[in-house]
Amino acid sequence: MTDQTQMSADETFGRELVARTNFEKEAVWLPSLAVHHMNAGQTFIDGKTFTDCLIEGPAVMAVMNGTTFDSCNMGVASDPRTLLLQPLGDKIAGVVGMSNCRFVRCRFAQVGFTGSPELLQQIEDDLLSARNGASQA
Repeated sequence: MTDQTQMSADETFGRELVARTNFEKEAVWLPSLAVHHMNAGQTFIDGKTFTDCLIEGPAVMAVMNGTTFDSCNMGVASDPRTLLLQPLGDKIAGVVGMSNCRFVRCRFAQVGFTGSPELLQQIEDDLLSARNGASQA
């Protein structure tokens, strides 16, 4: 006897999304991406490349080992540091973890960022440098 159970369209979409490693010129809703990875038993998103994408929240991204940003617009704020959230404990809960991911020329909308103190300082420096460069142009 064969199993007649079929996946719903949502399950099929979710599995395909989790299996993908490259996203290009598309909008990516970060909460949906995170939920599909959790449903697949993955506690964080690992090994994806996003090129020329719009990464949409609302969400807080935990930037983990190996994740890089190349020529990205991290978001709109009168003070770019408002996009950064400092964890108070030794673990971070309720965030979208991104490990070994690469963001190239992406734009972030309604996304905050958290991670190690060193990472937050680096992002802050990059954001302030980009802001100062834009105001002098």
